[in-house]
Amino acid sequence: MFAKGKVHKYGDNVDTDVIIPARYLNTSSHEELAQHCMEDIDKNFVKNVKPGDIIVAHKNFGCGSSREHAPIAIQASGVSCVIASTFARIFYRNSINIGLPILECEEAALALENGDEVQVDFDTGLITDLTTGKKFHAEPFPPFIQNIIDKGGLLNSLQK
Repeated sequence: MFAKGKVHKYGDNVDTDVIIPARYLNTSSHEELAQHCMEDIDKNFVKNVKPGDIIVAHKNFGCGSSREHAPIAIQASGVSCVIASTFARIFYRNSINIGLPILECEEAALALENGDEVQVDFDTGLITDLTTGKKFHAEPFPPFIQNIIDKGGLLNSLQK
């Protein structure tokens, strides 16, 4: 499985309150959540994100509350993958549960720039910056987690 898109780059400690502000948590609509994704850290994210794009961040992405709304908002906005130096553990698990691919790769997180075109091979963990030609290697998911992501989340994988 592959992802290919433009990078939207952020720094350290991007918490769930800036991924999806708490004032929008009264909806269960994924589309509504997507319309407010990242607005407190990047007012233009929703206007600029295209299907397949990739969020890249530094350390501790998804810290804060344990709400599933944050990875849901990211996925519903069209983002195909999040690459970070590290993830908050609950965000990491919530992302897998809903089928949002995430990869930890500090080298890529530091080197990739906003607007770079990137391709990710989830089977091998190979991250290729198509803009610069640089390649990075993240640890790929084990097959059982890849199956969860391929099926669109934990519940879907259990039903199929």
